[in-house]
Amino acid sequence: MAADSVKAFVEVPKGSRNKYELNEESGELEFDRRLFAAVSFPTDYGFIPETKTQSGDALDALICIDEPTFPGCVIRVKIIALFKMRDENGPDHKALCVPLSDPAWSDLDEVDDLPGNLKEEIAHFFDVYTQLEEQEVSVEGWGTREEATRVLEESRERYRSSSR
Repeated sequence: MAADSVKAFVEVPKGSRNKYELNEESGELEFDRRLFAAVSFPTDYGFIPETKTQSGDALDALICIDEPTFPGCVIRVKIIALFKMRDENGPDHKALCVPLSDPAWSDLDEVDDLPGNLKEEIAHFFDVYTQLEEQEVSVEGWGTREEATRVLEESRERYRSSSR
């Protein structure tokens, strides 16, 4: 397997309006809510295990895929960019990933390689999906693969430090 590969845990499949979250204490995947807005996830959505962001959550992962998988699926991916956003708790960045075992996606290396308007669709989704929930979020744009790798390493170190 490629040296730059990581595992991503899927919580929400592409196209879903239901939001699921892994309960770390029980190990159960729980229904969190149905999105209030009339939008659906443009990618599979989950997290990268054994990471911890500044807010204390695992690093979110957006997994580009043609067919949605399912909650609980684990996919070996490479990170190609960082989607930068902020919520009431501070930075809430997301790693943009492509599955290594899918030849339609595995050759992509940066966000500008995404097909069609997927880049804009992702940004639009995160800009609007919380509006009806009255959550304060702001989209800050796209970061490079190098920025994403740095955030991943910082999140891994934060996780290791908290596990000692």
